[in-house]
Amino acid sequence: MQPTRIALAAALALVAGSSLAAAPDWSKVPAKTITAFYPGVSPIEWITKGTEHGGARALKKGESCASCHHEETGDMGKKIASGQKIEPKPIKGKAAAVPVNVQAAHDGANLYLRFSWKQPAASGGEKMDKDNQVKLAFMLEDNKVERANLSGCWETCHVDARTMPEGKDDKKTKYVKDGSLASGKYYDLVQWTSKGGKFDGYVADKRVMEGGKALVDAKGEKKGDEWVVVFTRKLSGGEGDVALAAGKTVNFGFAVHDDWAGGRFHQVSLGYTLGIDAKADITAAKQ
Repeated sequence: MQPTRIALAAALALVAGSSLAAAPDWSKVPAKTITAFYPGVSPIEWITKGTEHGGARALKKGESCASCHHEETGDMGKKIASGQKIEPKPIKGKAAAVPVNVQAAHDGANLYLRFSWKQPAASGGEKMDKDNQVKLAFMLEDNKVERANLSGCWETCHVDARTMPEGKDDKKTKYVKDGSLASGKYYDLVQWTSKGGKFDGYVADKRVMEGGKALVDAKGEKKGDEWVVVFTRKLSGGEGDVALAAGKTVNFGFAVHDDWAGGRFHQVSLGYTLGIDAKADITAAKQ
């Protein structure tokens, strides 16, 4: 009887553990529509150069990119994707913008993020990532990287990175100036790929796609013409994982690599805030 009881207890514990990571009823979670747009060649060096970017002065005054551009990201994407502005090699038919519905919730142990969007028309261009039609990544930042609350993930995007016109090192990835895990100056990076990849890493002095301990699961599927991706992430993790807790707000942004895209050829959101039971652009309330 003793072995049977032990086995039963183990089974019940497994069921209980699984229920703790059960996704919320998304029909009861409010959604915020955020338009990810094609950014072209707009590294942080361009963003902060007043002679080329009129918003540089506002940025220096403490105004965020989202406060100026939230309502016009679609129009910005059209100008850039068409080659009218900061894109020397436009891709014919490239989706200029992708409106994404973002939902967030937590259960006291895990954060749940749900992204959904309609598949844009294919460009018919080169398949840069032959393994993945779509990739979706999000980043969190703990208010320690300079300007991260204003410029979002642009603090990781630099003129010398690979796939940039001036990038000369094929191994040069995203990075944070003076970034390091020790100093806390980094972005927590989580990615899902349509081939089934799940990555939990960070961007500090370089981009690392592994090492994080917070990601529990990442699932995505295409339903008709709509993609739905759901992440389950522990509120606390390990090295490179931004610690989350009730009442806390962090910087948040995401990117969609659509149409087999790679490198800088993605659609990206401006910088927003994510709050855990706290007022923010996106609030994850306890379910």
